[in-house]
Amino acid sequence: MREPIGSMVDRREVLRMLGIGSAGFVASQFAGPPVYAQSHKGTLVLAIDFADTVTFDPAHESNYMAPLIVAACYECLVTMTPDDYVNVKPALASSFQRTPDGGGWRFTLRDGVKFSSGNVMIADDVKYSLDRELHIGDQPSQYLSNVIRFDKVDDKTIDVILKNPAEPILTILAAPSFVVCEKKVLEEHGADASPDAKTKDKALDWLNQNSVGTGPYRLVRWEQNSQIQLVANPNYWRGKPPFDRVVLRHIPDSAVQLLSLQRGDIDAAFNLIPEQVAILKDSKDIWIDRLTSTDFVYLALTSEAAFNKALGIRAARQAVGYAIDYDGIKNSLLAGNAVRPVTFLPIGTNGSTEELTREIGYHEDLDRSKKLLTEAGLPNGFEFDLQYGTGAITGTSFAVLAQKLQSDLARVGIMAKLAPLDMVTFRTQYTTYKATSALTFWNPPAIESELWAAATVERVAKRVHWVPPDDVVKLVHRAAAEPDKQKQIELWRQYQQIMVDEANLFILFQPIYQIGVRRSIKTFPLTAAGWQLDMFGAQPA
Repeated sequence: MREPIGSMVDRREVLRMLGIGSAGFVASQFAGPPVYAQSHKGTLVLAIDFADTVTFDPAHESNYMAPLIVAACYECLVTMTPDDYVNVKPALASSFQRTPDGGGWRFTLRDGVKFSSGNVMIADDVKYSLDRELHIGDQPSQYLSNVIRFDKVDDKTIDVILKNPAEPILTILAAPSFVVCEKKVLEEHGADASPDAKTKDKALDWLNQNSVGTGPYRLVRWEQNSQIQLVANPNYWRGKPPFDRVVLRHIPDSAVQLLSLQRGDIDAAFNLIPEQVAILKDSKDIWIDRLTSTDFVYLALTSEAAFNKALGIRAARQAVGYAIDYDGIKNSLLAGNAVRPVTFLPIGTNGSTEELTREIGYHEDLDRSKKLLTEAGLPNGFEFDLQYGTGAITGTSFAVLAQKLQSDLARVGIMAKLAPLDMVTFRTQYTTYKATSALTFWNPPAIESELWAAATVERVAKRVHWVPPDDVVKLVHRAAAEPDKQKQIELWRQYQQIMVDEANLFILFQPIYQIGVRRSIKTFPLTAAGWQLDMFGAQPA
């Protein structure tokens, strides 16, 4: 059995683990890729941890960082601007309205939009792209569960026909998974959009190194855990992109990101920790761009007794929830730069507030945790494997967070055995239902409460081996379709209370982005819509 660490993670140990002061290690990190930010004025260089990335094929992507690239290279029929996550805006569609029979939505395509190849976008491209995403059957297709089909009306018009017209679809179609690709080029590289696309489509490998969209940039190179390169799309319909090239460097160590930013080797650092942000507070060369995200970091626990007998008992899982020092995570590890929702509905969406979290959500209560352990027949506690990836999200190291949880749980006799894995292996185990627990992140596939909530009673429920009652599944879809906002809030409250009682998913925090940006960059528009940065809006000074 692993010995528990103290009740609070020592800040010096946090800094040591994250590399601050490790001069020799830091120096070694600069021996790799060449420096771009200072030597090429037309290049935007970003530092970010993209260890979890496995594909840039829109029909397959489901990880944290990939949407940033997809949204830079492709576009959807509609979109969300960084200042408004409620009302969708026209993008590749110039207008949209209900179909004449009310059974779906009709989209009129924008004139003069060209792909990066120079060919004009038509309805055939839109239908092909959406059919492919629907029929491939990977995770993005699950968000289209309410779609019956996509109909081409004419070369400028597409209809989306729905099973239940009352349920949302516009917000879903704004997600980076549902972009428009050039049909001709896709087919040349093995794509398939038929009902048999799951077995016939062979375009994934090509799309990992190339893009065929209408976005401001085009993917030209991806080196796993090294760098990603984009070039400007000369045919972009909104005008010349602000940079000729964009380079994303995989720098998982936040200390290396900080020094790279200070040296001018990069233009923006995505994974700075609070101590590093504080260092830059008075910098003449660097400013901090902040935005409350709709991402969150959470702990998932299985219900499968065959994986862990104790976790198969609901009271034991609830005991975990009441043993966590949520305020300590927020205030000590994150320096207050976070909020916390009750469950999978982020703060800022309808029916999710910090007041509700205080009212019905989990909070630190060690006496209650011990009482629940006794009710579960485990008065002396139990042990389980705490699994997580060896990466970081928005400056948060999962390793440090896991140590904090291990420390918290040890206070009531629950022994969490740390079980780190590389990010890809970890995500694969979790998404294929093989994990006992998972300390991981959630970023929005789209700004739509139904997608977050439906995931918890559908695919995420399978990951934690929970079979939700039919009435719970129906509650989620009823809440999503409810047009009265106040009635919807009450339905979402009922859903969130059920998730708290079931105790499989514990939200630890919803981070506030803190991105370090050099003053050579004038605008750097962050978004909480699922892709973190509006790349076309990033402008040089």
